[in-house]
Amino acid sequence: MPRNSLKIAIAVCLLVSPLATACSSGSADSDAKEVTVYSADGLKGENGDGWYDQVFKDFEKKTGIKVKYVEGGSGEVVQRALREKSNPQADVLVSLPPFIQQADTKGLLQKYAPEGSDQVNGADKAADGTWTSVVNNYFGFVYNKKELKQAPTTWDELLDAKYKEKLQYSTPGVAGDGTAVLIKAIHDFGGKDAALDYLKKLQANNVGPSSSTGKLAPKVDKGELLVANGDVQMNYAQSKDMPNLGIWFPAAKGGKPTTFALPYAAGLVTKAPHSENGKKLLDYMLSQQAQQQVSEIGGGFSARQDIKATDDNAIALTKLMDGVEVFEPDWNDIDENLTSYIEDWKSATGS
Repeated sequence: MPRNSLKIAIAVCLLVSPLATACSSGSADSDAKEVTVYSADGLKGENGDGWYDQVFKDFEKKTGIKVKYVEGGSGEVVQRALREKSNPQADVLVSLPPFIQQADTKGLLQKYAPEGSDQVNGADKAADGTWTSVVNNYFGFVYNKKELKQAPTTWDELLDAKYKEKLQYSTPGVAGDGTAVLIKAIHDFGGKDAALDYLKKLQANNVGPSSSTGKLAPKVDKGELLVANGDVQMNYAQSKDMPNLGIWFPAAKGGKPTTFALPYAAGLVTKAPHSENGKKLLDYMLSQQAQQQVSEIGGGFSARQDIKATDDNAIALTKLMDGVEVFEPDWNDIDENLTSYIEDWKSATGS
């Protein structure tokens, strides 16, 4: 999920990429009744109706702690936290793989197991206890249902001339969903070289770079684009207000549609200025009440295995994933080689 302007409210400070200035600067008051969240986009609603909107509102009502919210691409929020490492401004960091692993590797996260994290699958949390998924999610693509009577099925279809200047994907290395394009292509084409060869060809139809994946869905809905990348949670939530938005999963030629888990993972920032408040927010995010609202309000998948959602959204999401093969990327390899993968992608595409 979504996305690039400055909005400041009484309880929420929202800064979307480019991440140029902070909500606050200098040393924070450790006793203040506030908590600052740096997060990848996707969980806050365009109209104040997203999962974050509800969770932050309920959390503030319960604790009296105000949430300051800073939003950007997955890579952007991690890079910002890294720049501030000597003087941290954030308390909680939320990002997508492989950037949450990157944050861990760079020492940006401290160990903290939120209440309820024992119900999170082992693959969806760090072995060293530095981060845990708060919303499960899957990578996907969107298409315009009005202009295209049915969704494309394969990667190869996107090379057709009808998609010229009508296709766009967010930038790998900057956006989590953009990086996911590269990860999925490497899997589906059976290796990096074949994936880069394909993406080089696809560049002929690609509009160009985008730091924000969330900005692409409105363009698809309006018909400015026919196809773009995204993720299931964000795009499903957006489709409530975007009737022309459809979700699909590309397949390799002759293969099944595939995807992989792309959870929103949260961790407590090392030397967080409001560490105790950060812990309380993480606890609340994984509470049964908040997790029950993941599908009902956020259009995502609960991170807790003991939450059995039966709302209409949960049923629709289960149906959407039917027949889609879910693979598990080698995150250790990706974390180790991400920089070289991105450089190779830039060389191949001329980006």
